[in-house]
Amino acid sequence: MTLGGFIVLLIIAAICGSIGQAIAGYSLGGCLVSIVVGFIGALIGEWLSVKFALPAIFVIHIQGEAFPVIWAIIGAVIFTIIIGVIRKGLRNT
Repeated sequence: MTLGGFIVLLIIAAICGSIGQAIAGYSLGGCLVSIVVGFIGALIGEWLSVKFALPAIFVIHIQGEAFPVIWAIIGAVIFTIIIGVIRKGLRNT
């Protein structure tokens, strides 16, 4: 993968992470955190789609690498909610 393809992949992950955080209603941080949330969301979402035999809805292919956009957003929502609940529980103790 070239540098340009990697940068495009990072931008798509950041957008998916940001959308996931917005849907969850909880922000974990800035741009770099959105990129990480997007990639973790893609892993969680892809795992869920395989586990429940669900189809890939919207996949972007960048230089041979597939990025499941819808599953990344769904996974980012799930990840953000889990982290938000954990952080809220830690603050209350």
